[in-house]
Amino acid sequence: MKKKNNNFVVFLLDYGILVALLVLIAVFSFASKNFFKTNTLFTILRQVSITGIVCIGQTLVMLTGGIDLSVGSVAGVSAVTAAICLKNYELPIWLTCILVLILALIYGLLSGLCVTKLNMPPLIATLGMQTSLRGLAYIVTDGLPVYGFTKAFGEFAKGTLAGIPYMVILMIVLFVIFIFALSKMTLGRYLYGVGGNEEASRLSGISVTKVKLMAYGLSGFLAGIAGLVLLSRTSSGQPSSGTGYEMDAITAVVLGGVSLSGGEGKLHMVIIGMLLMGTLTTGMIMCGINDYVQQLVKGIVLIVAVAYSEFSKKVRNRIIVTA
Repeated sequence: MKKKNNNFVVFLLDYGILVALLVLIAVFSFASKNFFKTNTLFTILRQVSITGIVCIGQTLVMLTGGIDLSVGSVAGVSAVTAAICLKNYELPIWLTCILVLILALIYGLLSGLCVTKLNMPPLIATLGMQTSLRGLAYIVTDGLPVYGFTKAFGEFAKGTLAGIPYMVILMIVLFVIFIFALSKMTLGRYLYGVGGNEEASRLSGISVTKVKLMAYGLSGFLAGIAGLVLLSRTSSGQPSSGTGYEMDAITAVVLGGVSLSGGEGKLHMVIIGMLLMGTLTTGMIMCGINDYVQQLVKGIVLIVAVAYSEFSKKVRNRIIVTA
């Protein structure tokens, strides 16, 4: 009987986030008669498609025991860089995307180098990168939005396949790729190993530095993709674009069960955390809740998510000890 109770508790800890999502949907469906509709579902999916891509990179970094606060700024500077390349230099779309993604990869690697080679705490290293890149976005644009480039770039965000937006399909494809990579490939074993016990990984022959550089590099690269999708959706390179993405991503990833100390968590559960955040934001907007209250609620959700993560870890350890 005790074993069954323990299994039930573990099940609740694993899938409590799904229950929370269903409750949230029920609450907003009751509060707004227009919420529980197909159009609302696609609105949520479009909204989370950009931050969802960022969440993948954030998950990779957090699995190593790190954190990346620069993802929002990487997305923002990537968007304005692409806009400048398209408008001022009239580069082809394919070449613009390649250049922007290479730069985004470099931004991520720079954060990784600060963490691995300069031994800087990830929080400080990525906070510095966040501030620097945001400043760079304002410098290259003189603080003004960049618009008036080819309309063909915006077709991606507007396009659909079988009624599903291309940007949503892109997010799904990226999630499938990285879920497979984390569960079936060496990449996943190394990331979990480094996050779970860095010294043991080093002694077993794993290059901890390379693994962390790969995680931060991929985080920057994915944030660059998010920036390009954002530009396609808005058709304007705003120097302030991407602001707050890092907090939304961290909240969604922690809600999905990824441990802040590294080595624990599943990417497929991050999808539920991401959908919960998207549902929360869309629901509050449809209920007429103002931006300040939305910020307050999101902050509280982050605090609760971290507290729940630590609580569930203690409960799991207690179950293991008493088993």
